[in-house]
Parts: sequence; structure tokens; C-alpha cells
Amino acid sequence: MTESLTVLPLAITMMAGPQFVSALILITTARAVPTSLAFVAGVATAVTAGTALTTWLAGLLPPDPLLSGSDGSVYTLIQYGLVAFLLGVAIWNWTRRETAEPPKWLGTLMSAGPRRGFRTGFLLIAFFPSDIVVMCVVGLDLGRGGAGFGAAVPFLLTTTLIAALPLLAYLLFRRRAARLMPAVRDWTNDHGWLLNIVACLFFVVLILF
Repeated sequence: MTESLTVLPLAITMMAGPQFVSALILITTARAVPTSLAFVAGVATAVTAGTALTTWLAGLLPPDPLLSGSDGSVYTLIQYGLVAFLLGVAIWNWTRRETAEPPKWLGTLMSAGPRRGFRTGFLLIAFFPSDIVVMCVVGLDLGRGGAGFGAAVPFLLTTTLIAALPLLAYLLFRRRAARLMPAVRDWTNDHGWLLNIVACLFFVVLILF
């Protein structure tokens, strides 16, 4: 992966919003450890498959100078298109901040088991718009740069690690985590709109600079 793509910000963007809130909710369920492990496995599967697919598709693009990344190139137009999309998402979240409510399906995760945990992790990564954008950018970067899929491993591992943070905290600091996790979960649940805005603006800066 080229220096223009920083692994940690990309991975944080992947997990910002309902993705991390889901991880926090699942660690407070009755079957916390197996369900959270399944969630992390779902995230890892989706981000690996999605990045592999976008990298493969980018590799199919012809070696045209328009794709070289120079000013006025198709790649630059794609970048600006992504910036416009992310700014639109950020503005939309800001305008509805007073009435924003967490998705109803988040509440149903309290009774989730491992199968539901895996499905949730997979679907949140594979079909969430901001995550699709990140995987497309990583795939385009790898594809146009001629790097192998192995160059994406740090990004994949970091995303998976962030998804596993609530589980790791629970395993390492079980009593303290059991007290703190519900409060953190409630705060992130109530401020999902703010997390989405921060993630979008963070990614815009990453693309432009």
C-alpha cells in the first residue's frame, strides 16, 4: 500500500459508527465471548473478501495514462467523487443530529448468539457505504500501483484488531470492562451521528492530503 494510504485512519474509518457500537453491544450479551469472536470473524471475512475483490477489479483496468493518478486523471476524478459523497454523508448526519436515533436492529443484538454475531460483522462491513468506499480506495491504490494483495495485510489486520478491542478489553479487564462497557455502549449509541461525521471528515482529509 502506498504512503498516501495510512493504515490506522483507514481501519478506524472502517469501524466507526454502528460497526463499533455493535461490537460493544455484543460484549454485553449473555454469550459475550463466542458471540464477539463470531462478530470479529465476520468483520475479518468481509474486509478480506471486499478488499480482494476491489483489488482484483482495479487490476483489470487497462494500463492507460489516464489511470496514472496525475492531475486530471480518472483516478483523481474518482477521488473527488468520493470526497463529495463523504461530505454529503457528513452534512446529512449533521442536519439530522437533533432527531437521530440508533437503528432499531442495534437493540435486537442484546439477544444475539454467535451466528447472528458473525452475520452482523460481515454485513456491516460488506454493505455499509463508508466501508465500501474505503475498500474501493484501497483496491484502486493497490491495483494501480501494481502491489500484490499482501500489501493490504496491515490494513486487514488493523481493522480486525479494532473490531476485537471490546472483546480484548473484556478478557483482560473483565470486572472493570463489565462496568464500563454499558456506559461506553450507550454513549456511542446516542452519538452515532457524531462518530459518522468525524469518520467522514477524517477520510476526506486522508484522500485530499
